[in-house]
Amino acid sequence: MTKGRDRLVKVLLIGMLMAVAVPPTVDFEQVYAASKSTVVRSVSDIQELLLSAMNNTQVNVTFEYKGKTKSLKTQLKQALDQAMESDPYINYTIASYGYSYRGSPSAADVTVKLSYRETAQETAYVEKRVKSVLKEIIVPGMNDHEKVKAIHDWIVIHLQYDKTLQKYTAYEGLSTGSAVCQGYSLLTYKMLKESGIQNKIVEGTATPKGSGISQLHAWNLVLISGSWYHLDTTWDDPVPDQKNVVSIEYYLRNDKQMRKDHTWTKPYPKATTLYRNTLSTLVQQGGNKTSFFKKLVKDLQYNLYEKSEIVSSSTQLKAKAKASIQQGDKSIVFRFHGNEASLMEALQQLYTLNIKGISYNHSPFEETGDLKVVVTWK
Repeated sequence: MTKGRDRLVKVLLIGMLMAVAVPPTVDFEQVYAASKSTVVRSVSDIQELLLSAMNNTQVNVTFEYKGKTKSLKTQLKQALDQAMESDPYINYTIASYGYSYRGSPSAADVTVKLSYRETAQETAYVEKRVKSVLKEIIVPGMNDHEKVKAIHDWIVIHLQYDKTLQKYTAYEGLSTGSAVCQGYSLLTYKMLKESGIQNKIVEGTATPKGSGISQLHAWNLVLISGSWYHLDTTWDDPVPDQKNVVSIEYYLRNDKQMRKDHTWTKPYPKATTLYRNTLSTLVQQGGNKTSFFKKLVKDLQYNLYEKSEIVSSSTQLKAKAKASIQQGDKSIVFRFHGNEASLMEALQQLYTLNIKGISYNHSPFEETGDLKVVVTWK
């Protein structure tokens, strides 16, 4: 799998929130006639009313505003933005909004029109399906680390990237099996939240390896064990789709690691902790979850940071490959200390093990100066 090529295809984000504001009409000469609609008096009141309407996928929202209408336009925009930003799922499922009002300097009738990417029935389907899936993959006694891994892997395995760039929602991801990154991040948000794990959707850009072109992208920030981490389920899903293949390159990364090819400008919680250090501490603490944490260290390839895992000769590589062959494996991942010429010499020696169809790829191994090498054979 060539990750650079995969990223180039899948990083596109279509369906960024577009706010369409209808210019307000205020007739200050008209004597305001009191209506029987809901009465609000502040931005927080408007926000609460709008958020309730959005949660119910309400299209038309009408209310009576009592107060100085000179700054009502600003207050409406502020309330709408705050209502959407308070719930990431709502924020990215609203397609557009508009508002108008009419009244006097001290009161006005307000109408807000909302359109959605998901219908009420579709959102209900998402909620029902999410609860059903979580019952299958989350078992009693799981901690947050186990829950995040289970949710991450389920999404990567069951979704494919939508190459038509038309499917933006969690509903489309669940009902058709494919979506763009906005759909991935919305479903990730919903499943994590339903599991009691605080998370946010990050809006930014990402640059596929070798392209030099930044493109709009969305992913998640997850709070686990008191620290924030980035989680990109879209970029951990290979393109073209590979059945049951789950990448871990963007699994619980800190800001420094993520900024190598992702950028963002909005203020989000800082992610400063290395997850491998977190896991190392948890393993050392022991307890009934130690075996899980040890397996996770291996699954995330953090064991490659151990000196015993470094390969620097053909003899060492042959020994690793031979052990894998004896276990019935058809691939190995290792950390190589040396240049590409030395790596090629070592790889040539694998043919003496009577294996065929050898292929490999390598990339810089983070912060070490070594190479991370993946070798497969038939």
